[in-house]
Amino acid sequence: MFFRTLLAMGTLALASLVQAQEPIRIGAFLSVTGPAAFLGDPEQKTLELYVEKINAAGGVLGRKLQLYSYDSAGDAEKARAYVKRLIEQDKVDVLVGGSTTGETMAAVPLVEAAQVPFISLAGAVVIIEPVKKWVFKTPHTDRMACEKIFDDMRARGATKVALISGAGGFDRSMRAECLKVASAHGVQIVADESYGAGDTDMTAQLTKIKNTPGVQAVLNCGFGQGPAIVTKNYRQLGIQAPFYQSHGVASKQYVKLSGDAAEGVRLPAAALLIAETLPASDKQKKVVVDYKREYESRFKSEVSTFGGHAYDGLMLAVDAIKRAGGTDRAKMRDALESTKGYMGTAGVVNMSAKDHMGLDLSAFRMLEVKKGDWALVQ
Repeated sequence: MFFRTLLAMGTLALASLVQAQEPIRIGAFLSVTGPAAFLGDPEQKTLELYVEKINAAGGVLGRKLQLYSYDSAGDAEKARAYVKRLIEQDKVDVLVGGSTTGETMAAVPLVEAAQVPFISLAGAVVIIEPVKKWVFKTPHTDRMACEKIFDDMRARGATKVALISGAGGFDRSMRAECLKVASAHGVQIVADESYGAGDTDMTAQLTKIKNTPGVQAVLNCGFGQGPAIVTKNYRQLGIQAPFYQSHGVASKQYVKLSGDAAEGVRLPAAALLIAETLPASDKQKKVVVDYKREYESRFKSEVSTFGGHAYDGLMLAVDAIKRAGGTDRAKMRDALESTKGYMGTAGVVNMSAKDHMGLDLSAFRMLEVKKGDWALVQ
């Protein structure tokens, strides 16, 4: 009996040692190439950078991180295939990825069935509403963007608003959310135009908006290159009403693509874009400045909020693994859901069983393009 007990204890100790030496497998599927590469490229670079940094510092709970990442190129079918591979072949412990809403929603049924914690990097509210047990997200939602923008419009005296939106999943979702919350914010939608994914000129739609009586402000619900085209056409037509974009273009790439036409455009975004201009008293400043400097030093390119989403996703996963004491999926999921007071690039995260994002409207900053750069709206 003694020897059997000793053998059992030895087997358990050996199993614990093997687990301690096993890497923690982080799975990612990102739009590194294709039309959403401006999202996936900085996300991929961020994950690589911080997996390397964490491993250099000793890993997590004595275990190294191992990143398994695939380029889904913004394609939902590719995303589904890669998620299946990550779960079944790579046997990842947690997923951090899904650059776009379409890719993310394609993955949801698979991660729910396999019961793998999944932290999405995409924006639409449908990702977390209704709450899905194994699905979380890091960016602010499209609904929050609508609310922040409408509040700013009202502060400027604009209540009659025109929408123009693209054909992508995020675009359609944000348009729908803006229509839902407009009246609650004292805003009337008086024009509602759209454009296709391959459109290279939106003057026809914008001319309709220009000729709509009473338009006091215009909002483009979209991401990718479409918003830059809309911005240029907007200025070419000489529309005088204040112009807003979504947080889906919160990077310097949008400003570069739009050129001088971007001057005066406003959008809600994370503090990351104005990191070094934040006052010293801002509790978020250290996080966003540190990330910005690390990223820009390593890759010699300007930071974007999208890379910040990946940073938050990875750090939330690492924090959950530490609090769970390992990579038991159910314990990690529970730890994620109980996250409180995490300070990330997007803001302070306080999750719950009813909220798998954990950000409130104060996490958004209203920014304006001034002299080719972002500035905080005072």
